[in-house]
Amino acid sequence: MTEPIRFAVPRYLRNAHLQTILNSQGARKWRAHALQRQLNSRSLVLTAADGTRLLAEFDQGGGGDCSTLVVLLHGWEGSSRSSYLVTTAARLLAEGYDVLRVNLRDHGDSHHLNRELFNSTRSPEVASALQGYVDKHAYARVFLAGFSLGGSFALRIAADSGLQLGLAACVAVCPPIDPAHAMDALNTGFFVYERYFFRRWAQSLRRKLDCFPDLDYAEDLASARSLDDLNRLFIPRHTIYDRVEDYFKAYSLAGDRLSALALPAHLIAAEDDPIIPVGDLSRIEPNAHLQIEIQRHGGHCGFICNLAADSWVEHRLLQIVRRYR
Repeated sequence: MTEPIRFAVPRYLRNAHLQTILNSQGARKWRAHALQRQLNSRSLVLTAADGTRLLAEFDQGGGGDCSTLVVLLHGWEGSSRSSYLVTTAARLLAEGYDVLRVNLRDHGDSHHLNRELFNSTRSPEVASALQGYVDKHAYARVFLAGFSLGGSFALRIAADSGLQLGLAACVAVCPPIDPAHAMDALNTGFFVYERYFFRRWAQSLRRKLDCFPDLDYAEDLASARSLDDLNRLFIPRHTIYDRVEDYFKAYSLAGDRLSALALPAHLIAAEDDPIIPVGDLSRIEPNAHLQIEIQRHGGHCGFICNLAADSWVEHRLLQIVRRYR
């Protein structure tokens, strides 16, 4: 068994907030923009059994080897063109693997595709849309990897539908374990994160309303001033949950949520993650198929190695894919 690569971070990059910000800004963002222009991505619409449509981007590996597909899921209010997804895709493509970057509902430019709003419990529709795709393509191996909320989706999909999808392995980078605790961390930690997610979610809701004016929540949206406001206003009215607490529990990974996991899964986390409390990892019931890897540094999904903003996660993901080929 290959030993996991350890994240050796330079002293000047050990600050958790710097790691978190450099994950999608600065040098990594500039590099991702350049890579995106070089990619010959094909835009796809994946359709789930219930009619849900998800926007995706497909790229074929440089070697033309169609035997392995890696599916990538972005984080909350990210997209298939988020910096970390593009640079990770480019790394995989250079190794000859096909890559499918999937937008969750109402992410990227997909607000017009479905009338009902996104919420974080909608992992079954992603699994179904992926099933429709892999059933039409003869891949020998399919890997699923997600970042932040996308990591939570990836683990839930692997536990619920992984064998049916034929997944070789699953990788989750810094997924929220207890969403309520993650929200507490956003509310009490470095204010920039709460403001960032509030702004991005509010923008997304405005775009959705532009596509479906009959949803008629403009006044609620205008009155919201924080993530707590948006949760309080939108969860009872636009999900099946009457209480915010019940909604958070519905997509928690704590307890036995992953007990049905029957394929190799790797959960990568950082002790200094300013958004996802590392202590919540101990609340996941042990599973022989789940390997939890905790690095001392890395921030939230960062794991940045140098000033060029190369991410150790890309190297670790490649190592995992090679192991289960």
